[in-house]
Amino acid sequence: MTFHPATGRRAALALGLALAAGTAAFPAVAQQAYPSKPIRLIVPFPPGGGTDMIARTVSQKLADTLKWTIVVDNRAGAGGNLGVDQAAKAAPDGYTLVLGQTSNLAINPTLYPKLPYDPLKDLVPVALVSSSPIVIAVGVNSPYKTFADVVADAKKRPKTITMGYSGNGTVAHLASELAQKTAGIDLQHIPYKGAAQAMTDLVSGQIDLYMSSVPTLLGQVRNQKLRALAVTSAKRSGELPDTPTLAESGYKGFDAVTWFGILAPAGTPPAIVKTLNTEINNALRDPAVAAKLKSDGGDVIGGTSEQFATLLKNEIPRWGKIVKDSGATID
Repeated sequence: MTFHPATGRRAALALGLALAAGTAAFPAVAQQAYPSKPIRLIVPFPPGGGTDMIARTVSQKLADTLKWTIVVDNRAGAGGNLGVDQAAKAAPDGYTLVLGQTSNLAINPTLYPKLPYDPLKDLVPVALVSSSPIVIAVGVNSPYKTFADVVADAKKRPKTITMGYSGNGTVAHLASELAQKTAGIDLQHIPYKGAAQAMTDLVSGQIDLYMSSVPTLLGQVRNQKLRALAVTSAKRSGELPDTPTLAESGYKGFDAVTWFGILAPAGTPPAIVKTLNTEINNALRDPAVAAKLKSDGGDVIGGTSEQFATLLKNEIPRWGKIVKDSGATID
């Protein structure tokens, strides 16, 4: 076959024009702004709990300010593992996120012998949102006025006082185990799938005690349906200033809080992670959002993706030791 230079040049020119026309016809393929469709934010617990309230507060602010569509998707089960696993296995395109917390990210890697995801390998931290202590609460008609009352009765009646918490492997579960070991008592565990049914049972006297985050229980305490006996943080909660810490109750050094942060599947483009981090931090700086999280008992954190990643790397071994020392097991 004979090659003619003029013919080759014409063919090359035609091909170049065709490619240019194609690029002009479909500019959105290469330059489509993020996000261009709804974002799914998985909450690995049922509606109505502290994690759910935080997710809805932040997502609503993003929607109001940026006109983003964020769909909060409650996927409860297995101590939060089910929802986190779904996020870890989702497409890494920025359209599936998860609001994880201490339990399913830092505790469960040690507590569960076969966790279906690796928090450090399968997820990329986007931004920390808030933190909160755990509250030990009773119904207002309970005979227990202090944690010392619980300890005294539990020593007389081992394994008879019931302690509820939302899901195996949560910070509340582990803090309960640690508190019992520290106080030298043995309570009957009642794990729940979510906070709503547990609080109903607590108010009606079906269970004796319940442990959960401040955001989950604060409303019922303020409405005088529940009484807070103690918080698990090193210092008192600003929203429950009259409630002593367990350290103040005689157990020095006791400190267990739960933090909440948004993550994406590993492999999510860094530019998308940066965009999400920037906008989440902007939302957290909004006075109304900060006031809402604070009124629900949370402390705003924020910060960079890298800071969240460092926290996660440090928290997994710290909580792993607490799991082993407390003897916590999955019932």
